[in-house]
Amino acid sequence: MRRRDFLTFLSSVAVAWPVAARAQQPMRVIGYLSVGSPESDNIPGRLIAFRRGLHEMGYDEGQNVTIEYRWAEGQYDRLRALAADLINRRAVAIVTPGAPTVLAAKAVTSAIPIVFNLGIDPVQSGLVASFSRPGGNITGVELLTTELAGKRLDLLHKLLPTAAVVALLVNPTNPANSKEETRSVQDAARVLGLNEHVLRASTPSEIDAAFGAIVERRADGLIVSGDPFFTNRRNQIIALAAAHALPAVYNYHEFAAAGGLMSYGADLAESYHQLGIHTGKILKGAKPADLPVQQVVKLELVINMKTAKTLGLAIPLTLLARADEVIERSELRLSLSWRFTPPLPRLHKTEGGFR
Repeated sequence: MRRRDFLTFLSSVAVAWPVAARAQQPMRVIGYLSVGSPESDNIPGRLIAFRRGLHEMGYDEGQNVTIEYRWAEGQYDRLRALAADLINRRAVAIVTPGAPTVLAAKAVTSAIPIVFNLGIDPVQSGLVASFSRPGGNITGVELLTTELAGKRLDLLHKLLPTAAVVALLVNPTNPANSKEETRSVQDAARVLGLNEHVLRASTPSEIDAAFGAIVERRADGLIVSGDPFFTNRRNQIIALAAAHALPAVYNYHEFAAAGGLMSYGADLAESYHQLGIHTGKILKGAKPADLPVQQVVKLELVINMKTAKTLGLAIPLTLLARADEVIERSELRLSLSWRFTPPLPRLHKTEGGFR
C-alpha cells in the first residue's frame, strides 16, 4: 500500500471509530416506578409532560435514554420488588411519583439517585435534610398536597355553610400521606366547628364500604385524600359520590374533569414537567445531595358546574370568582377570564413554613 493511501485509510478509521463507538454504547436507563398503571399515569398528560422536561434537558426516550417502566397497579406491597428490579436493570436514576414509591426505592438503594414527585413535606418525613441542600441520594419536586387538605375542607365549608359533619377518606397503606392529611383536616374542622369522621380504604371493596359508613354517619360532605390509589379509582369514587348525592372535594384537576364536584391542588402536568427537568439535570451530572427540591406553587381551583347542578347546589359567586377553571360539561373545560375578587393566594414554602 502506498504511503498516501495508508494515511488516507488511517484518517478514515480515525473519523469513523468514534462514531461507531458511540453508536455501540448502550443508552442509559431511567427507572420509572409507579403505584398506578400506564393508563392512570397518562392522565392528564403526565408522562407527556415528564418527557417534555427530559427533552428540554437534551434527553429523548429511545434516542439517548431508555425508560424502564414498572407499574404496581395499585398493589403497594409490590413496590419494593419492582424498585429492586430497576436496580438490576442498571438504572442510573429512579423516578418515583408518590410517597409509597420513593419510600420503596429508598429501602433498596442509598446510592442510585432517586427523583420524587411528592405530596408530603420531604423534610418533615425525613427524606431530605433541607429543601436547598437535600443531602443523600434523594431530591425532586413537592406538590403541597397534604398541606392543602385543610384548605379543601374550608372550600367545602364555603360551599356548604350549614354543614355540620364531614368525612375524610384516606388510604391506611400510605401512612405518610394519610397521617398528614388527617391532621390537616382535623385542625381545620376544629377551627370551623365541624365534626369529622376519618374513613379508611385500600381496596375497591373497602371504598364501597367506606361510602356506606359515610351515609350511616350522615356526613354532609367528603374530602378525598391525595393518594395515588384513589386517583386510580377516581371513577369508582366519583360514581359513589353521585349515587349518594354527596358533595366531595378532591385534590387534582382530573377528578373534576371526570365528573367530581370540585378540586383544589397543584397543577399535576407542571409537576411532571419539573420532574423531567430534575431528572435531566441528574443525567447531566448534578448530584441529588446538592440539587434543591423544587416546589409546584401553581395551584388550581376547578369547579364542575354540571355536577353542582345535578346535586342541586348553587355555587357561591365568591367561589366562582376564585376558580381557575369552570367545567360546564365533563368533556368541555372553560377557563374563566374574569374574576370578582382576587384568586386564592399562591402559597410559597420556606424552611419555616408558608409565606
